[in-house]
Amino acid sequence: MATIKAYGAQSETADIAPLSIERREPRPDDVAIRIDYCGICHTDIHFARNDWGRTVYPVVPGHEIVGTVTAVGDGVTAFEPGDRVGVGCLVDSCRECSACDEGLEQYCDNGFTATYNGEDRHDGSVTFGGYSEAIVVSERFVLRMPEGLDAAASAPLLCAGITTYSPLVEFGVGSGDRVAVVGMGGLGHMGVKFARALGAEVTLFTRSESKREEALRQGAHKVVISTDDGQMEAVADRFDYILDTVPVQHDLNPYLDALKRDGTLILVGLLEPIEPPLDAGAVVFRRRRVAGSLIGGLPETQEMLDFCARHDILCDIEMLDIRNINEAYERMQRSDVRYRFVIDMNTLRR
Repeated sequence: MATIKAYGAQSETADIAPLSIERREPRPDDVAIRIDYCGICHTDIHFARNDWGRTVYPVVPGHEIVGTVTAVGDGVTAFEPGDRVGVGCLVDSCRECSACDEGLEQYCDNGFTATYNGEDRHDGSVTFGGYSEAIVVSERFVLRMPEGLDAAASAPLLCAGITTYSPLVEFGVGSGDRVAVVGMGGLGHMGVKFARALGAEVTLFTRSESKREEALRQGAHKVVISTDDGQMEAVADRFDYILDTVPVQHDLNPYLDALKRDGTLILVGLLEPIEPPLDAGAVVFRRRRVAGSLIGGLPETQEMLDFCARHDILCDIEMLDIRNINEAYERMQRSDVRYRFVIDMNTLRR
């Protein structure tokens, strides 16, 4: 075991602060990685604050990891020291069920092992994430970062990127489709970029007129202010797909009305119960669908990274010294970041 520096929370009321953690020596199929950059996801805040009631402390968040291979186990064939690699939201799965066989490890029938706050399938230890100097991960769950992608700005692709790419591709978004994205945050701005690159006509739904110019810069063709009844009525029955990226409870019914017959509302942000209730009539009488999607498996995540390299797609980021992480958490809760914080892990090693 190796003792390394990290940042984490010791309780739900504690700040994110320095601590020491242990990393295992590489197993035969393991890749040891020096972490260079780690994005900050809103999920990190939820786990640090125990918002979902299942955090094991101490918790070291971080699942948008880009780093450099420092060593590999005897059985590793795909990577070697010096390679630039990524690690996303999961670091293991049962590897035996139908989902794993299809490369859909995020839907593992026996539950995937999360990059942090998960249970290691070998020894039962709790996993620690990317707010740390280094990580050791099975080769199967390591991604190759394409040449030409900026290392820091590509880190959030490993969560925000795949979370929005996966449903757009899986539901078949393509040229000529009308796609709307709800929300202009870390997920939303990536949804706009991907839908545009896939050839769709892209509209952003936002509550804020101030987001209009920014949305158009990100690639949206149109912007609709969702609190304006007239603008919402003007887009009734218009969209083939609506990608809803908002992570808090909100009324989904106005977006149902904006779908065409056979249109699909895809939820990727909301994990809480739907309030107010859905208007079932709006679904039934227009044969509309409400669907959900969770990140992506390893093959699809690699596909997404390669797609980003071909289309020059990156996340808009603000670089962060890890010593300022609690301030960053406060700003995220005020939506005061465009659109993702990324930690320069060299600030931890100083």
